[in-house]
Amino acid sequence: MITPEEIFDAGTSFEKKAVQVFEFQRTNNPVYQRFCKALDIVKVTSLSEIPLLPIQAFKDTEVLTALKNSKFRIQNLEFQSSGTSGMSRSRHVVPEPEVYSQSIIRGMKHFYELDDYVIWAYTPGYIENPDSSLIWMLNVLMDREESGLSRFMDLGQPINKAELKKVQNSGKNLMLFGAAFGLLDILDKGKIRLPEDAVILETGGMKTHRREITKTELHDQLAKGFGLLKSQVHSEYGMAELLSQAYSQEEEWFECVPWMKVSIRNPMNPMEEAAYGEEGLIGVIDLANLYSCSFILTGDKGLQRADGKFQVLGRWNPDNLRGCNFLIDQD
Repeated sequence: MITPEEIFDAGTSFEKKAVQVFEFQRTNNPVYQRFCKALDIVKVTSLSEIPLLPIQAFKDTEVLTALKNSKFRIQNLEFQSSGTSGMSRSRHVVPEPEVYSQSIIRGMKHFYELDDYVIWAYTPGYIENPDSSLIWMLNVLMDREESGLSRFMDLGQPINKAELKKVQNSGKNLMLFGAAFGLLDILDKGKIRLPEDAVILETGGMKTHRREITKTELHDQLAKGFGLLKSQVHSEYGMAELLSQAYSQEEEWFECVPWMKVSIRNPMNPMEEAAYGEEGLIGVIDLANLYSCSFILTGDKGLQRADGKFQVLGRWNPDNLRGCNFLIDQD
């Protein structure tokens, strides 16, 4: 079987690793095995042949890939998606947390000089969720940062200028994580100029108590409010069902880490990829999801360009998902 170390090995092609992961998960993941059987798919030789499991499966059952008598099951870390009271939430069992830690750190280092940053996080709506994968991710980043200045910010409070000065005096840059609506709430308490080398990394959540705004409008407001260039306002694309993230440093275009690939799928035939520039469902192959399912059809709408970068255009109308969701109901 393929190992976590091999997942992150840049010396092996993504396609070769994906085919190995497919075979491992088709054999050892009961949910994915049943899904592949419904599609009459037993063996694949290329990325295009690998079926993507509708993300709804994470709400209906435990999606777990593990060998019999595996030691991983003992650790039993579990993430749940955000949701309001009474809402069905996705559950993602993570039998080997170290794989997630490696994906977080390696992924951030792929895009940023991570050792140069102090991490601040303003996370209303997430911090109240004890099973939030985002909070777990931020704790990993903060725990490895050695200055002692990384922290979760107090909710409902303006940025502390004295603490900001400490970051500036430390010789490190500031990376401010936050949900879109939370960052705008900070600015409601007064504009404040962040250090000129700071980076804002918004994690989504475009719908606010004001109205739903576009990402372009959001980044314009954040850049102006925090006294930064728009090029310093970045985005992260991730979810509870994934162990890897994509990052946008070029306005609205996201780029994947090397062990993750995105494709845009025809919602009525998810085995078919959409043409570049054509809207469809975002499909993700996340090889770090070795012990759950690496092949996921999300409920997000997006489009992609020829270099592999993609845009997220919001949620797809659930009424239009019949073409793919029926598959997970088959035995």
